[in-house]
Amino acid sequence: MQSQSQVAAPAAAPLYKPPLRGAPGGRIGGGTRGTGGEMIALSVLAPDHSGQTISEQPSLYWFISTATSLPVEVALMDPRAIEPLLEARLTGPVQAGLQRIDLARYGIRLAPGVPYRWYVAVVPDPARRSKDILAGGTIERVAPPAELHEKLAGAPQQRLPLLYAEAGLWYDSLAAFSALIEAAPGDEGLLRQRATLLAQIGLGPEGQDLRLR
Repeated sequence: MQSQSQVAAPAAAPLYKPPLRGAPGGRIGGGTRGTGGEMIALSVLAPDHSGQTISEQPSLYWFISTATSLPVEVALMDPRAIEPLLEARLTGPVQAGLQRIDLARYGIRLAPGVPYRWYVAVVPDPARRSKDILAGGTIERVAPPAELHEKLAGAPQQRLPLLYAEAGLWYDSLAAFSALIEAAPGDEGLLRQRATLLAQIGLGPEGQDLRLR
């Protein structure tokens, strides 16, 4: 029989507190569509409002249910410009599961206070773009809340995603959870924590395997 000190305490559940203010926008598209005999569910891991970050070069996460050799394109739109800030085609085939767009890899830096739109598209027919499977979200870089710096100072790595979630920093919380999971992919507690975070914005279900591919 295990002593009480040998029983691991359950992982704390994250509590995402959406920002009180924010630019219009949020998650769009997604869902499931058939393409030549295969069904593909596509979604971006973004809230249904303008998600916030304090990172100049954040990561954006999205999910695809089925491996595909179809072209997959990503785009980042600056509302102040006509041309996309980022427009890239991913090297295929794309594996099923959670995917990451690292803006630092593309040399992109977000300006504060700008509601950027970002999109992922699976392209079944390049000649008929209306057939695209499309999902998108909104991201805005904000100044760190005044009290956050003090809370982060000296906090263990496992606490960081919880603190970001409480501060309304969706993208930072998700990235912090994903970094922990990437370092310890067999940690079911971390996977459940991230699934709980996703369920709070209507993504899931809880417990879904969203290990980074």
